[in-house]
Amino acid sequence: MNKPFSQSCENNKQPILQRIQTVFQQSQTVWEIGSGTGQHACYFAENLPHLTWQATDRAENIAGIDSWIDHATLANLPKGLALNVADQQWPCQHIDALFTANTLHIMHIDEVGCFFNGLKNYLTDKAKVCIYGPFNYQGQYTSQSNQQFDQWLKARDPASGIRDFEAIERLANNAGIFINNDFAMPANNRLLVFQK
Repeated sequence: MNKPFSQSCENNKQPILQRIQTVFQQSQTVWEIGSGTGQHACYFAENLPHLTWQATDRAENIAGIDSWIDHATLANLPKGLALNVADQQWPCQHIDALFTANTLHIMHIDEVGCFFNGLKNYLTDKAKVCIYGPFNYQGQYTSQSNQQFDQWLKARDPASGIRDFEAIERLANNAGIFINNDFAMPANNRLLVFQK
């Protein structure tokens, strides 16, 4: 099959790697929620050989992710796993590091709650969590382009949209994880780093 492709993944993979290579220095396995095309998984696994990078996504996206993984042939990059954050049981015993990019604004707001409930259930002590994407602060957009993006998202699906940092932090704190860093990233995105 033709590999799925995201230009935004190509654009942001290098700046994200520069941050997560420090954050995940002591981690062993990173679970990626919402791996999308699989491009991030391949790039990060190749550049972080000390880690096992576990790609996950909804079942319908796994074939596309695996087409990238099969092509990469990396020892630290197993096949993708089907994971829906709303599922009662995730396909793991525990998680010591987690990464997700451009997912929380696509998910329905109740799925965002499910995501953090899953973290509460599976994260080990001292686990690191990196969440990449656009966020609002105190209800305000950080750029005009983010405002336009949010309007596009909500026109497509009213339950989606750019999330407020404060709301995400509350959900995170309720799940027992707390903010370590909030990095400004290119294209008006952020990398939020939490730790249990």
